[in-house]
Amino acid sequence: MINPRSLLVFLHDVAAACLAWLVAYWLRFNLELPERFSLGLLETLGPVVLIQSLFFFAFGLYRGIWRFASLPDLKRIVTAVGLGALAVPMSLYMLNLLKDVPRSVLLLYPLLLVMMMSGSRILYRAWKDGQVLSREKGQPVLILGTGDAAATLLRDLASSQEWRAVGLLVDDGHQHGRQLRGVPILGDMASIAEQARRLGVGHAIIAMPAASAAKRRRAAELAAAAGLGVLTVPSFADLISGRVSISQVRKVELEDLLGRDQVQLDDEGLHRLLSDKAVLVTGAGGSIGSELCAQIARFAPRLLVFYDISELALYAIEQEFVKRLPQVSIVCIAGDVRDDDRLAEVFGKYRPDVVFHAAAYKHVPLMENDNAWQALRNNVLGTWSVTRAAVAHGVGKFVLISTDKAVNPSSVMGASKRLAEMVCQSMSRTAPASRTSFVMVRFGNVLGSSGSVIPKFREQIALGGPVTVTHPEVMRYFMLIPEAAQLVLQAGLMGEGGEIFVLDMGEPVKIVDLARDMIRLSGFSEEDIRIEFIGLRRGEKLSEELLADGEKTLPTPHAKLRVVRANGSYDENWLADLHAWLSRPGLDEAAVKAALRHWVPEYQAVGSDGGIEEAQITPEPVLRVAAVR
Repeated sequence: MINPRSLLVFLHDVAAACLAWLVAYWLRFNLELPERFSLGLLETLGPVVLIQSLFFFAFGLYRGIWRFASLPDLKRIVTAVGLGALAVPMSLYMLNLLKDVPRSVLLLYPLLLVMMMSGSRILYRAWKDGQVLSREKGQPVLILGTGDAAATLLRDLASSQEWRAVGLLVDDGHQHGRQLRGVPILGDMASIAEQARRLGVGHAIIAMPAASAAKRRRAAELAAAAGLGVLTVPSFADLISGRVSISQVRKVELEDLLGRDQVQLDDEGLHRLLSDKAVLVTGAGGSIGSELCAQIARFAPRLLVFYDISELALYAIEQEFVKRLPQVSIVCIAGDVRDDDRLAEVFGKYRPDVVFHAAAYKHVPLMENDNAWQALRNNVLGTWSVTRAAVAHGVGKFVLISTDKAVNPSSVMGASKRLAEMVCQSMSRTAPASRTSFVMVRFGNVLGSSGSVIPKFREQIALGGPVTVTHPEVMRYFMLIPEAAQLVLQAGLMGEGGEIFVLDMGEPVKIVDLARDMIRLSGFSEEDIRIEFIGLRRGEKLSEELLADGEKTLPTPHAKLRVVRANGSYDENWLADLHAWLSRPGLDEAAVKAALRHWVPEYQAVGSDGGIEEAQITPEPVLRVAAVR
């Protein structure tokens, strides 16, 4: 049964065919049609409309929607009318009706019909988009950028009740004075304050998702400095993934200002590493772990095993995959990375080819005091247990997620991650018969991760302040979670065994500058939201490092990765002694920190005043035991 709307469109096109044939005759005879040709017109009208209607259906003119009429629809109309115009004279000749049809009518008819059919569709869409009658609905807004994203945004905003684009700004002087979708290109971005005052604009939308991070950051800073509310279209990655559309504008976040250029991955190599393989991720429900799982899913693994101790985290990532990536085969495993029996059961059942070990306690102040021993056991003993399971079950590649806090560590958490690196290096040296390659990846803070400073600042701003910063000079490296996950995959591919990869973290950023940016982007000033300095917490440094004293890096084929050949040799006896120490009953904080100076010589505990803490006790002699196999 034909759709009522399609029937209505068909009747419109039949009427257009009739009208086009009539108008062609009238134009041929200057609107004074002789009686002889009037009879010819009436005799030929039926066959012409019938033939043309058959071509309308043959070329699918009624599958599209007028509301979204576009160039492909115009192409179908031109093809159907053109072929119909060729068939009409042949059919009229066979019916002996061609003798009274002027040749000019045969030429005018298809031109008129194309104009009528396409024109009505374009007018209908323009009316639906609100472009037929000028209107002043919606808040006036400036668009920064003139690329494809800006053009698509302008099209979507044309029917918006909220926004009305009044001008575009772009630094390309050749475009100034021109128009994009009827909206004038007013000048360069530096003139945004002047243009905003002249046009009474209170907001700007950055429509440059594919531009470099530096260009997007400059646009955001110029708009904010002009006192405008700053919005942006979704990121290029989100648009490509199909998760959002260009019209879903949002507030500019700090991630947009600190965002970096897109990572170029060796897709072919990663397909060899991950496609049709079983991949296990520990800490899969965490910030880094869940993003790693999402990135791994792009390469079609045979099975993705989520291993996490948190039931809530496992449930959340399971639901996310069921909703967004139902084609990926997943298994959710609740388990502790220190549980050797559970690890043996899981590794034996699912036989992972690649393991990404992201499970760890990461919060520096929380792991510094009463939780110091648990931090060591979870981060070090947990790593040791997972590496043993990997070797025992023939895992091809083991990738440890480390941190810049492992470099010349000043905190228990940092020292525990350095020890985890050393465990992997030891396993790489002492298990030569194993086919498992151990790779370690260091990077700094990731924006938006659980426990990071950004969510805390957002909450404090929402409550009206103050925003608390530990020290005016404290600096940290930052990167986005997707970038970190992508580079971890790339490092895992490139590593051959025993290497520590260091990610290019860019330039360190002052935390107080982040606080100021977030206050400004939220529409406040420092007079509205006060910044309060509360002092460094125990274990925190003023600035982080990516290399320890004496470590050197070498370039790799990837511009954002360098490889470290760390100092030190960690044999089976060292590993056995470490395991014996970690297997003891709980130690208090002082004993943990004193013993850490033996295991990680570069470790120096930092107090809340930023000074080096003195050892309170002499570390006990290390118990020598047989190497654990």
